[in-house]
Amino acid sequence: MIQKILPHDFIKMKKAGKKIIMVTAYTYYQAKVADEVGIDGILVGDSLGMVIMGYTSTLPVTFEEVLHHVRAVVNAKPKALIVADMPFLSYEVSTSDAVRNAGMFLKAGADAVKLEGGSEITNKVEALVKAGIPVMGHIGLNPQRYLVTGGYKLRGKKAEDALQIVESARALQEAGVFSIVIENTAAQVAEEVTKQLKVPTICIGAGPSCDGQILVFHDVVGLNPSPPYFARQYADAYGLFKNALANYLKDVKEGRFPGSMEFKMMSDEEERKFYEMLRRRGLA
Repeated sequence: MIQKILPHDFIKMKKAGKKIIMVTAYTYYQAKVADEVGIDGILVGDSLGMVIMGYTSTLPVTFEEVLHHVRAVVNAKPKALIVADMPFLSYEVSTSDAVRNAGMFLKAGADAVKLEGGSEITNKVEALVKAGIPVMGHIGLNPQRYLVTGGYKLRGKKAEDALQIVESARALQEAGVFSIVIENTAAQVAEEVTKQLKVPTICIGAGPSCDGQILVFHDVVGLNPSPPYFARQYADAYGLFKNALANYLKDVKEGRFPGSMEFKMMSDEEERKFYEMLRRRGLA
């Protein structure tokens, strides 16, 4: 039996020099497929706001929406680590809110939670860890804070910003995170953070030097027609789905679906009885 991956296994993988591969996924079948190929971790991300709900940012995403998708992923029973993303305002208001909401994710079956932010959220991280809740950090570009940071810009281009990212990473490690996502950050900065930390770094748009990589399921399979620059598409799911639906539409219009193998009939005897009953009741 393949053993379930837990947070401490990520730290073991860093020590062993083994790359950590994660994917952001939201549904039962996405989790099932990811797990079958051997993905190490599944993040149920608040990016569902854009790729599932069609929002323009992650800010409208609610705790209940993420919880709904956590349950779907958990139902796939993956051996992969399941990380629930803490959406905007589910942890910022108070430490008690943070612990309560994160605890609800664990009750639903998640193995850990992820929080965006650096030094400013270390008190929340410490409280969660003390409560027995494993925490993944998230530095560099924080989509939940794009309004105050000037948009979805590359982080670490300037030395001052790069230093702040390193300091935030060290503060999060001190607070007790078991790993840190680094998003859309200059590669040299991500490399330095990775060198300085004992906990693994998982990069998305931050170069090859991190301990692991994470991409959104929709970007990997090509279901997102407008992926970010740092995503590599390995299929054209959007085109595949569009073609399949177009063929379905055509077959129904032209009478080719359903075919003889796609429906079942009553037996001749039951059909005879059925029409006899209709006639007796004046319904035929």
